[in-house]
Amino acid sequence: MKKDFTPEDELLFLALGGSGEIGMNVNLYGCRGQWLMVDLGMTFGGDEYPGIDLVFADLEFIEERAETLIGIVLTHAHEDHIGAVPYFAAELGVPLYATPFTAELVRRKLAEAGIERDIELNVIDREHGSFELGPFEITYIPLAHSIAEGNALQIETPFGRIFHTGDWKLDDDPLVGIPATEEELTQIGDEGVLALVCDSTNVFNPAPSGSEGMVYQGLLEEVRRWEGRRVLVTTFASNVARLQTLGHIAEETGRALCVAGRSLERIIEVAQMSGYLQHFPPVIDFDTAMGLPRGQVLILATGGQGEPRAALARIADESHALDLAQGDVVLFSSRQIPGNELAIGRIQNLLAERGIEMVTDRQSDIHVSGHPGRPELEALYGWIRPEILVPVHGEMRHMQEQARLGRARGIPHAVVQQNGDIVRLAPGEPGKLAHAPAGRLVLDGDIIVPADGEAIVTRRRISRDGILIVALDAGRRVQIHGFGLPLDEDYAEFVTEAERDVGEALKRLKGPKARDREEIIEAARVAARRAAQRWSGKKPQTKVILLDEHA
Repeated sequence: MKKDFTPEDELLFLALGGSGEIGMNVNLYGCRGQWLMVDLGMTFGGDEYPGIDLVFADLEFIEERAETLIGIVLTHAHEDHIGAVPYFAAELGVPLYATPFTAELVRRKLAEAGIERDIELNVIDREHGSFELGPFEITYIPLAHSIAEGNALQIETPFGRIFHTGDWKLDDDPLVGIPATEEELTQIGDEGVLALVCDSTNVFNPAPSGSEGMVYQGLLEEVRRWEGRRVLVTTFASNVARLQTLGHIAEETGRALCVAGRSLERIIEVAQMSGYLQHFPPVIDFDTAMGLPRGQVLILATGGQGEPRAALARIADESHALDLAQGDVVLFSSRQIPGNELAIGRIQNLLAERGIEMVTDRQSDIHVSGHPGRPELEALYGWIRPEILVPVHGEMRHMQEQARLGRARGIPHAVVQQNGDIVRLAPGEPGKLAHAPAGRLVLDGDIIVPADGEAIVTRRRISRDGILIVALDAGRRVQIHGFGLPLDEDYAEFVTEAERDVGEALKRLKGPKARDREEIIEAARVAARRAAQRWSGKKPQTKVILLDEHA
């Protein structure tokens, strides 16, 4: 392998996102001088990134080799697989490939970004559509997931076949779409599979994930149970099968359906354009819904993950046109995404305070995961029978566990990698060759910057310790202003002492130091910060401003 990481007469795998974490999936396959990208996702910012909503994989590695990238193939339309497309597609400058439902959602993202005409978006047949890109021949293999048109990719290469699962599960009653059968997957295995690159999310789950058909029955029983009550169901907007289920349940229980949330409206529209939800009931507006008897309306709303601006949060704090009252019911037809527990709990407490009943998937069969449990993984291993297992889409504990499971079920090789590891799949013994740059970027306002850049690091420090402003005028008079320090009652005394300390520190500067701008700033900064630490135990970010620019 060359030092510039150009793939030679070999087959390489490199994850830039999604390995060692759940979300932000970006995978690369390299062969004979060219790279193929599978998925271009994002994740959402948490407490570690103050003021940040969107987090991306750092694509520096492939951006520096853009001339060797031949295309981006998208497995399905969840944000952790397509969310970064409008931010990086133009810079990467290669065609996109997706099945119709995914392609339409991507097209809308490109249009919103004003780059729709600049990007080649190829729509591939959802029924095992195939195409060639350089040394790769790609075929979409439909698999069940919690969104329409979830797909695995069968990637033929000069060195053997890769089966890249994407996000998947087994579902005997999927309600939307027709996933590949056991016979079809076994035939793929019979023809030989070099590597299985596989979703690890639910590897610790001892039971299968369950079917959408089971959820249909669970939700139907719950809605019937609350006869005479206003019922709101919150679920993932992208789960088209769940939306179809709720449309049928509204009709079966004699309730009118009201939809609250732009993402739900968008998914319904795109699904119908793509041939799904063809018998979805007409939707009533908010005013009509509020005018109906309580037992005659079913509300479908976004916000089950505690999003503060989503419909459920606004309904919970009574700032939405839709209203719930004591005795009404909210069904959480979704799982808690790790990290969202506090936000979800806040909304549930608001609802509970108002006497609103709640039912979650822990109490009733009203949700199933879109990822495979251990029995499903074991079944796929038996059908595909790969020579190599490469776990992806999981934290390190998930990927290590899937590697152990795969070896125990007879897969000869398992390579546990993480973002940045360049893995040679063939020829020869599979294993890691080198480590490429792999990091995170964040969307900060309108600018994409490094996640570990000065702005984010400073913001973290300010959120932890507060900030101190020291102003010095031409006569070296000192004014101090503190923000975020725990000194409410003692603030005035602190300021008096800190200003005195700064003044004394400046007097101690003699000779050339007394006229040196940097010496003055540093002396004032250290004195003020020490005073803050003495009074509060905090080490605030301290900024010194010289009002006399000629100091």
